[in-house]
Amino acid sequence: MRKNRKKIILFPFLPIFYDIINRCEKKQHPKEENTVLLQKLLEGIPYKMLQGTNEVEIKMPVYDSRKVQPGDLFVCITGFQTDGHRYIPMALEKGAAALLVEHAVEDVPENIMVIQTENNRQALAALSANFYDHPTQKMRVTGVTGTNGKTTITYLVRSVLERVGRKTGVIGTIENRIGDKVIPTERTTPESLELQALMEQMRQEDVTDVMMEVSSHSLDLHRVDGIAYEVAVFTNLTQDHLDYHKTFKAYIEAKKAFFDRLPAHAFALTNADDKNGLVMLQNTRAHRYTYSCRTMADFTAKVLEKHLDGTLLRLDGEEVWTKFTGDFNAYNLLAVYAAARLLGFPKENVLEYVSLLVPVSGRFETLISTEGVMAVVDYAHTPDAVENVLSTICGLKGRDNQVITVVGAGGDRDKTKRPEMADAACRYSDHVILTSDNPRSEDPEQIIRDMLTGVKEGFQYRVEAITDRKEAIRKAIGMASKGDIILVAGKGHENYQEVKGVKHHFDDKEVIREIFDLSNR
Repeated sequence: MRKNRKKIILFPFLPIFYDIINRCEKKQHPKEENTVLLQKLLEGIPYKMLQGTNEVEIKMPVYDSRKVQPGDLFVCITGFQTDGHRYIPMALEKGAAALLVEHAVEDVPENIMVIQTENNRQALAALSANFYDHPTQKMRVTGVTGTNGKTTITYLVRSVLERVGRKTGVIGTIENRIGDKVIPTERTTPESLELQALMEQMRQEDVTDVMMEVSSHSLDLHRVDGIAYEVAVFTNLTQDHLDYHKTFKAYIEAKKAFFDRLPAHAFALTNADDKNGLVMLQNTRAHRYTYSCRTMADFTAKVLEKHLDGTLLRLDGEEVWTKFTGDFNAYNLLAVYAAARLLGFPKENVLEYVSLLVPVSGRFETLISTEGVMAVVDYAHTPDAVENVLSTICGLKGRDNQVITVVGAGGDRDKTKRPEMADAACRYSDHVILTSDNPRSEDPEQIIRDMLTGVKEGFQYRVEAITDRKEAIRKAIGMASKGDIILVAGKGHENYQEVKGVKHHFDDKEVIREIFDLSNR
């Protein structure tokens, strides 16, 4: 067959032609290409064979019974709403060759291998890394955890590294990226199987450095087990996700686990100004580093001047003008600088690149009307984030100007932060409009009622509720005069609004531009 190919006249394009043919041939035989010995998949995982042998060939580990194909290993995950063990019959009907279970199961044919572990989420992470041959060991991975700042830091570290010629990957809230290629994301951190597959795709596409947001959910659910981190960054810890973790202590422990699991050769970088910052380093084996804007640390920064269009910092002893606003961004930029230094890049280069960075979409992003009204769009969706953004705005506005805040809270999420978000908005704003965020399956008016419980006596006159988010933004803009600043908080980069489980197109920036009549600017 190859002799015939050599007779093709378009000789210069033969290598490309061969590559296309080979790729097509591989796609026709995915089973032969991906088959792995079950014993190899289970390396490093404590397990017990309940039935059969571990020397069977496995095509793919799968935890969704609907996706099982002949020859797969079906991993039974005990979830919050359903138990994967219930779907064993479906997996077997689809041709699963082996089952990974957490307890003994009945009525499984003798030719099916059955393996038991104590925690299948941990096992799935480990066998996924084994299946893809540990791709993160062949790249440098920087993980960022904390309540606020994860997205900004990961994207800015990416920008610094790309300026020095590295090919980067990003895994996070806004999107996943391989170089310039954008891959939509449904949640901050994918399940461990999809995460390892994405990492392997990055490795195949010659990515050298990966920047990754590491959520508390992913740590608690073992999604990020098996990732070889080079640098781990802690930003801060404030109230969030208590709908999942139940207590603030459990939330702290989830974040701390990230650093507890680091290998000795990694770098652990923490915010020394956060009261939980040094807690993160208590049991880590990694090299320990701190950053601070207030006290002695390995990496330091000080705000020298604040302006609406940027901030002058003294960063590691050198003055640097940045295009970012607010003390919280001083911390973000300091963390970016420190992470880049720990990755081995020279001080002079990193300082230069930090001065060239621009804000991430939906993070203190500003629009100005022809009448001189400024709107700030920010992803702030926790009490602390709302307070940080508003305190920055208050420090920059004119004495006679007002701050108007449009804010909501997400449905099916931590309800305890709703009144605190409203309280923060009231304390820093002249007028507050409570509205919808992503109500999801909840009644948006009930979410607003929950927020209203946080409005303290004497502040009621500042607050009104407008459920329709577009109308709330329109009302805020209509109230504003030249020099006033409007904060539209909670959605930031998001271009949708989820109501009753359905996503509708909605973009705060588009709405503001339309009302400002900036569509042609």
